[in-house]
Amino acid sequence: MSSAPPATGSTAPAERTVTRSGAVLTLIVTAYLMVGLDSTVVNVALPDIQRTLHFSPTGLSWVLNAYTLAFGGLLLLAGRAGDLLGRRATLTCGVLLFAAASLAGGLATDGALLLAARAAQGVGAALIAPSTLALITTHFPDGQARHRALAVYSSMAGIGASIGLVLGGALTDLASWRWSLLINVPIGVALALALPRTVRETPRGRGRFDVSGAVTGTAGMFFLVYAFIRVSDRSWTDPRALTCFFCAAALLAGFLCVEARARQPIAPLTLFKDRNRAAAYATIFLLPAGNFGAFYFLTLHIQQVLDYSPLKAGFAFLPLTAAVFVTVRRVPRLLARFGTKPLLITGSLLMIATGVWLSRLDVGDGYAAGLLGPMLLLGTGVGLSFMPLNATILAGVTPAEAGAASGLLQTFQWLGGTLGLAALVTVYGTATRGAHGSPDTILVHGATRAFEMGALIATAALLTIMVALKPRKGRGAVSDSGSAAGREQPQTTRTRQRT
Repeated sequence: MSSAPPATGSTAPAERTVTRSGAVLTLIVTAYLMVGLDSTVVNVALPDIQRTLHFSPTGLSWVLNAYTLAFGGLLLLAGRAGDLLGRRATLTCGVLLFAAASLAGGLATDGALLLAARAAQGVGAALIAPSTLALITTHFPDGQARHRALAVYSSMAGIGASIGLVLGGALTDLASWRWSLLINVPIGVALALALPRTVRETPRGRGRFDVSGAVTGTAGMFFLVYAFIRVSDRSWTDPRALTCFFCAAALLAGFLCVEARARQPIAPLTLFKDRNRAAAYATIFLLPAGNFGAFYFLTLHIQQVLDYSPLKAGFAFLPLTAAVFVTVRRVPRLLARFGTKPLLITGSLLMIATGVWLSRLDVGDGYAAGLLGPMLLLGTGVGLSFMPLNATILAGVTPAEAGAASGLLQTFQWLGGTLGLAALVTVYGTATRGAHGSPDTILVHGATRAFEMGALIATAALLTIMVALKPRKGRGAVSDSGSAAGREQPQTTRTRQRT
């Protein structure tokens, strides 16, 4: 009889812990999903936006670029802000700013207001992205718990872009393009109310803010992103683009010098001393660079060559979304059994195969014959790759550096996608300049050349993984022998021995 109460009392806290962890993870991934959605949700709505607000063809591209420029340029600064000001507070501010900017964009009456709202969304997204990943490191201990959380997080990161296409198409067809922005308002308000009640705040870091690093790093990122955007819009010989490249190189070189000497750097260079983490940073830059452009060119092909409506075009990406989701759910067990390196090699090979397959695309190919297979390969490759990369980068990071490590991760990933897309668009423009034939033929010709370049970039990622990533065991590492439990056991044994 006397044993019953302790049994009840021992299970209730465990149940509450699991429930609380699930609620924390739900809020974190919802916030990050909102960021991922808005990277593509307006893509299929661009023709309607152009008609409503009278954008020129060149000006219309800035509906996407304004968001990208602010987001990519401020990620490092936002990551460090989370360390010093508290990650929950930074995330909540980012969510509120994102929601307010979405409301302003949805109600915009002219192009200038919409572009300003999209830039403000990018600032909010920069505050959100590093904070979400850093909060996972502080709420879920290294090992299986964190791997499961990162699997869910990575699935949201992987499927956010394709869900954005589906949602954007549905809202544009059934209501208005404005709802592709307004949908963020109730979600943002709900998150801002729930975060303080559910997610615990992280300790605020002490010390001075690295002003010199913040200025040089942020300005360098802005110039670099803008230079590539300018190249994709004009050419590699554009004087303004070349000037921006020079400014970016000078500022980023200055940034490295400042960070090497700073007592509390905005991006600790010590994070790159670990060979596996450095290799993972390089890989998480290269893989999006090679494959993020697939969304752009596939969207063009589906809507212009196959003549799909925005809604139908959005649903055409569902196989890719499903492949990411199904794969990521199995990655923690695959990681425990095979380790990081085999999964990353397999994922990279699948992405290379995607580019090669799409480079053989023909105008006469229908959806099932030409696009379904590559989408399934790409979704599986993304699902296998990004969660192990996230785990490798965050393994062994101290709580004080979690925000900086997460900010660098997001910076490399986002800049990789942005710069890769700019490079692929430039290849597309070069291939189609002076080309003859129907518009569909010209589009397919340029897109296939871009897909070839994407495959080459993915090959560079594969070589980085094979040469630089070393299988290893040890506490705080993502080992190739397998399980997190196996890593945690020696620590538990030592603790008991000390006790």
